[in-house]
Amino acid sequence: MKKRVAVFPAGTEIGLEVHRALSYSTHFELYGFSSTSDHAKYVYKNYDETLPYFNSESFITTLNNLLDKYSITYIYPAHDDVQLFLTENETKIHAKVITSTLNSVTICRSKLQTYQYFKKTEFVPKVYDEDNIPEIYPVFAKPDIGQGSKGVRLIKNKTEFKEVIGNKEKMAIVEYLPGEEYTVDCFTNYQGRLLTANMRNRKRIRNGISVNSQSLPLSKKVKDIAEKINASLQLNGAWFFQLKRDRNNEFKLLEIAPRISGTMGLSRNKGINFPLLSLFNFEKLDVSIINNEYDLEVDRALVSRYYLKFNYDTVYVDLDDTLIVDQKINTTLLMFLYQALNSDRSIILISKHDKNIDNTLLEYKINKNIFKDIVQLRQDEDKSGYMKSDHAIFIDDSFAERINVSNKRGIPVFDSSEVEGLIDWRR
Repeated sequence: MKKRVAVFPAGTEIGLEVHRALSYSTHFELYGFSSTSDHAKYVYKNYDETLPYFNSESFITTLNNLLDKYSITYIYPAHDDVQLFLTENETKIHAKVITSTLNSVTICRSKLQTYQYFKKTEFVPKVYDEDNIPEIYPVFAKPDIGQGSKGVRLIKNKTEFKEVIGNKEKMAIVEYLPGEEYTVDCFTNYQGRLLTANMRNRKRIRNGISVNSQSLPLSKKVKDIAEKINASLQLNGAWFFQLKRDRNNEFKLLEIAPRISGTMGLSRNKGINFPLLSLFNFEKLDVSIINNEYDLEVDRALVSRYYLKFNYDTVYVDLDDTLIVDQKINTTLLMFLYQALNSDRSIILISKHDKNIDNTLLEYKINKNIFKDIVQLRQDEDKSGYMKSDHAIFIDDSFAERINVSNKRGIPVFDSSEVEGLIDWRR
């Protein structure tokens, strides 16, 4: 049997990357837990949004009830504050928390504690406070405990510096680092050995999230930093750290996080599945790393997922300019058709194709056995007259065909651009 893994909160960028990494696993079955209705409900087949927020008094009791209800073995924290909370309370949790030691998680949650912990290393930036006022401006301020780019500020002079120092929010004020920014995705096995460090740039950042990133060769300097961090902290599984070049082009540390990052999918698509490796770590399995040696770049944008609230048992689909467009297979539509087969729905090919349909399907290597029936009509015939199911949908490029079927059969109709709304991404 697959072991069950809960991800909380499942709708964060971290939770969505864990889903992408594990949804096809033959070893683990995913459950998405959330405290509010979020994007996870569109991608997690097993989804529960009844958890209170983690800082609620009833959180642990409610969480344990869900863990017991679904027979969960592991829980994956998908937010920094949640990771710290679950690590602090892991003896009370009815599942194993995928995390590092409490000391390591606590240090990494605070930028100031991280800088203090590594203050004797050459890669920590200069840190300023009321007793150590900068002589050169600008300097950079960011919340001591925070994520993304929320609350960051460029301080241009002594007056602004004093304003930030007098602020009630605890800030980490460091030297200005004008150079390029990098993330290094790492994996430490259960014996404490660093097995891999994958470096990538952060070419475009939105709300603190790297939305464009390219894999880079790992320099000796960066590898040495990774080894020093790994030797100093007790890390377990996937983790990452971020660097930025200073005025002298040297690497300086921004932060360390003992968890999955949302853009670890770049490494995953080079062969390193960090969420899966972390689970194997907790299984005490010895693992090896496959890192395909090719350049890879990722660009991320908002993605749409849909949930169609309509029950249907049959898909009527056209051939010309629908399943075959510009002499190529419509791969999105073909993906949907196979998903329909997985759901035991019947697929009827209904077309006014003017050639031998069997030969055309053979030419495009489309298996005709996916169709329960193939209906070939003359140009003057009405497709709606050949539709027998009232619990059906119709996909056709022709507006005239769609409006005719809609009026006469009263079933939902779609063109090729609307097929994305039919695809169910939940796994």
